[in-house]
Amino acid sequence: MSNDNVPKPSPVEGIKTSSRFLRGTLAEELVSGADHFSNESMQLLKFHGSYQQEDRDARKKRDKPAGSKAYMFMIRLKLPGGKLTSAQYLAMDDICGKFANGTLRLTTRQSIQFHGILMGNLKNSIAEMNAAFVSTLGACGDVNRNVVCCPAPTGDATRVQMQELADKVAAHLAPRAGGGSYHEIWLNGEKQETLPEPEVAEPIYGNIYLPRKFKIGFALPDDNCIDILAQCLGFLAIRENGQPIGYNMYVGGGQGNSNAKPDTYPLIGQAACFLTPDEVVEAAEAVVRLYRDHGNRSDRKRARFKYVVHDWGIEKFREVFERDYWKKPLKPVREAQIANVDLHLGWHKQANGKFFLGISVENGRIKDEGNYRLRSGLRAIVSKFDCLVRISTQQDILLGEIDGANKSAIDSLLNEYGIPKPENLSMVQKWSMACPAIPTCGLAISESERSLPGLVDQLEPILTELGLADEQISVRMTGCPNGCARPFQSEIGLVGRAGPKYTMYIGGDSFGRRLNFELQDSVPIDQIPAKLGNIFKAFKAERQDGELFGDFCYRLGLNRLQELVGPVLK
Repeated sequence: MSNDNVPKPSPVEGIKTSSRFLRGTLAEELVSGADHFSNESMQLLKFHGSYQQEDRDARKKRDKPAGSKAYMFMIRLKLPGGKLTSAQYLAMDDICGKFANGTLRLTTRQSIQFHGILMGNLKNSIAEMNAAFVSTLGACGDVNRNVVCCPAPTGDATRVQMQELADKVAAHLAPRAGGGSYHEIWLNGEKQETLPEPEVAEPIYGNIYLPRKFKIGFALPDDNCIDILAQCLGFLAIRENGQPIGYNMYVGGGQGNSNAKPDTYPLIGQAACFLTPDEVVEAAEAVVRLYRDHGNRSDRKRARFKYVVHDWGIEKFREVFERDYWKKPLKPVREAQIANVDLHLGWHKQANGKFFLGISVENGRIKDEGNYRLRSGLRAIVSKFDCLVRISTQQDILLGEIDGANKSAIDSLLNEYGIPKPENLSMVQKWSMACPAIPTCGLAISESERSLPGLVDQLEPILTELGLADEQISVRMTGCPNGCARPFQSEIGLVGRAGPKYTMYIGGDSFGRRLNFELQDSVPIDQIPAKLGNIFKAFKAERQDGELFGDFCYRLGLNRLQELVGPVLK
């Protein structure tokens, strides 16, 4: 039979297949004295938790020859549920000062990124992270990424179980042979001269791994703080009498799309079946295997798992999953309504009588800047009070296991280091979120992290004047349409189009249950406050009792909203 009609695999597939389980020539290039990796190694580097980047701010400043780049690297941690001990957090803080740009960047997947690392410091950085029992393996690349779950260390039975399952799923889906390569390259592990067969070495992934990244999350109906419907695979906890009895499994969510490719788009997850807690790890592996076998390996723009589910439809997914991978009858989805999101900011009591404190971190950047000394303040608090550290998918940080007697001392330290308490921040700032974008991300076509704070500063007085300062309105910005800050599920989404211009999206659901829709394209950032101000005025005048902003915009519809914002001014 002819294979003429079989799409040719993308070049990345060939790189993975011939990489000897993610080794390639990474080890040789690390000691070559070069300041960057080859294109092939750059792809494999992702599986080890690092991206090769360029300092885009330096393009016009540097004295290097034309066409050369100021290479640097980002390293990302693998932290299921965003959990760190105090010792681990302090070690990461040391590393960011020693090898990176002096900041820690919290991510929308409960991880930490280190920016500005030079190639000569990569190995030492990763080695020191592992010395603190923190890995970077699988934090990037075509494997299961960081497993997210509600970070609140309340101690209730459901959240405890979700964290345990997040740990188990992450460990079960970690690369096996790739782990051996990781230890060889970064930790001076014993080199394997003879490699086993793929199905033995990588029983889940094989030597081709997945078509693209894969994302898993755990949430509760009354606290969808991780945006479960944005995950490739989501587990929604079902409780009876306050105890977890199982999980509704959702499949096919995802944010990213590509400009000028109309067959790429964000999608939200769909309910597939119900699982008991002891079935979750097995189900996660089965879904990953299905994706491994049926995902698109020829077009990486359309290789995400969400397109398998979308193109098949949920009924065909259930049929194939049950017949070929689960191999037992699927249990029907239990009744459950996603009905709330909690940022977990401020002081909260734990089940054991201790407390945790949620601190808002603007766009996830832990830094010292002027009188705002967040990095130094967190270090002082964590080291003095031996806090448990948790990272949220809103890019905030939670400090747990705090004795009640120490609350006032910690509040004093917040004041001393210029760290604002959540109650002193505007709602729109607390509910805003941006990706790093320029100068570190090579995919960014617009600013994000450095632009959103100024925009929020302009929105705050508008909302205050209208008496809307206490409204929960989520604003998310990204520098490109890949959607790392989940802008397509927020009430206001701003996606970089080119330079200072953004595509405006509006009408998402406050609790992450609905995608927003495009309102206007290529809007200069300086026109956005006035356009949103007109919508805020209509919201103030025309909202129904108890109606939230996203629901109001969704009800008004595109035509009316376009009338309110008017044309883009040239």
